[in-house]
Amino acid sequence: MTGPATAAGRSRYGPGPMVRRYGNGATNSWQKLRRIPGVGKVADWGMGPVAASRKTKRVAARIAGLKATESVCPYCAVGCGQVVYTRGGELVDIEGNPRSPINQGTLCPKGSASRQLVQQPGRLLTVKYRRPYGTELERAMDMIAERVVAAREDGWQDRNDEGLQVDRTLGFAHLGGATLDNEENYLIKKAFTAMGAVQIENQARI
Repeated sequence: MTGPATAAGRSRYGPGPMVRRYGNGATNSWQKLRRIPGVGKVADWGMGPVAASRKTKRVAARIAGLKATESVCPYCAVGCGQVVYTRGGELVDIEGNPRSPINQGTLCPKGSASRQLVQQPGRLLTVKYRRPYGTELERAMDMIAERVVAAREDGWQDRNDEGLQVDRTLGFAHLGGATLDNEENYLIKKAFTAMGAVQIENQARI
């Protein structure tokens, strides 16, 4: 003798087969109804693939068909992984890389907006300088070059206090940031060494 069925599939009065399986009968009846010619088609109206409009079928994922390139976020020294999506060499989207053990697909607000480093129409493309109490930005490259040359000459040393030839300048130094990539660091090191600088550091190493 079996008792009423319970959620665990056993009789309330002891182990035994579950005598009633709710839902299966209704499901089987629905499947039989859908197999009836004509009636089944009417029953499928508004359900399954037939419910999708032509516009919906044409819609695809934002990154469908794009080239995905794994990269590293250029902002801080954490080194979060990014996936850069391009179409024909043009940047389309940047997302966090879920394969990265550092950020696991997440990005901070700056990393999420790093696409603006390339495509922001208001981004300045030249170095600008505003003089004290000035109201306009001026091109600063000529001013920077003049000051670098002047500082180099003012701080130049042919020999040190011990009489050894050093050919260096103590008039300026360079402190790089963590957003500099390998190529930029290489060029900065070569350029400042060629000018005679000896204090060349990077924020990430300090």
